[in-house]
Amino acid sequence: MITRPGPLRDLVERLGREPILAVDTESNSLYAYQEQVCLIQFSTPGEDILVDPLALDDLSPLEALFANPEIEKVFHAAEYDLITLKRDFDFTFENLFDTMVAARILGWEEVGLGSILKAEFGVHLDKRNQRANWGQRPLPRELLSYARLDTRYLIPLRARLKEALRAKGLLALAKEDFSRLRHVNGRSPDELPEACWRVSGSYDLSGREAAVLQELCRYRDQVARSLNRPLFKVIGDRTLLSIAAAAPEDVRELRRSGALSPRQLQRHGEALVRAVRRGLKADPIYPPRTSRPEEAYLVRLEALRNWRKQRAREMGVSSDVVLPRDLMFTLAAENPRGEEALAQVLKDVPWRLERFGNEILAVLAGG
Repeated sequence: MITRPGPLRDLVERLGREPILAVDTESNSLYAYQEQVCLIQFSTPGEDILVDPLALDDLSPLEALFANPEIEKVFHAAEYDLITLKRDFDFTFENLFDTMVAARILGWEEVGLGSILKAEFGVHLDKRNQRANWGQRPLPRELLSYARLDTRYLIPLRARLKEALRAKGLLALAKEDFSRLRHVNGRSPDELPEACWRVSGSYDLSGREAAVLQELCRYRDQVARSLNRPLFKVIGDRTLLSIAAAAPEDVRELRRSGALSPRQLQRHGEALVRAVRRGLKADPIYPPRTSRPEEAYLVRLEALRNWRKQRAREMGVSSDVVLPRDLMFTLAAENPRGEEALAQVLKDVPWRLERFGNEILAVLAGG
């Protein structure tokens, strides 16, 4: 366990001589208002290392490892790890291998790490520990053991997957998806006032009810921030939605609504009623307006979606392995009509361009 700057520098020097590293992270999203990376795990063929970001003021030495194109970094389901590492430490990444992405490209039905480790290595990984409080210190022995297992088998798993990809002629496809992972967005979610529109069901409210919901969300955000708790551990979305629809103007009405438990009512009742009153006095608000796409765009999108499904069935993979959603939407929007224009849209996925380019042009021409 690395908890001091000196050992961290020594670790970076030692790992910098490795051609391949397995990496994982653990965060405390279920236990904090603003989640943070609480543990970074590394494995080499010979050792496992745990780095404690909560004990270290400066993790910038790790940037040299993540950004080094000569060192392959192996993750499983890398996207979330990359997002949090970019958000918390502004790291950049080169030379990635994602074992979950590779398994999906191979058409494996079970792609969770626990299932793969059990099937490939006979190792039982209790994924319930993902939901543990990784911000607690000291970390219990069982969590430390779990953290090690999360990376211990990734390098041998990568070897098996890479060989299978090569045998099926899909390694180039996997590499372009690994490369695309480098560009995931590490920015924090948008702040208020748009928070109310992230509550499922908010778009069904009237303008007045939505204004109430926005005030309720603001109150919940303030409480969660002060307690350093996730929003759902203060008051759930469904509860806020119910209160916004009922708009109780006093605590008695709020109690009769049955939206809150007795404990929640005692703790938050008066403040929630004040929030309801503020919302009722405010101007009505409405969801952000989005113009309906042109009919021709929708026709092209549906044609691409149907082609993608058919190709995926033939290959025995998920549809987004054939054509990722973002590229499908871009193709439908830009409607490239020739090879040069198509190559510009698909410049980051040359395998797909070569394999599917003519088919995609035919689909767009038909749409």
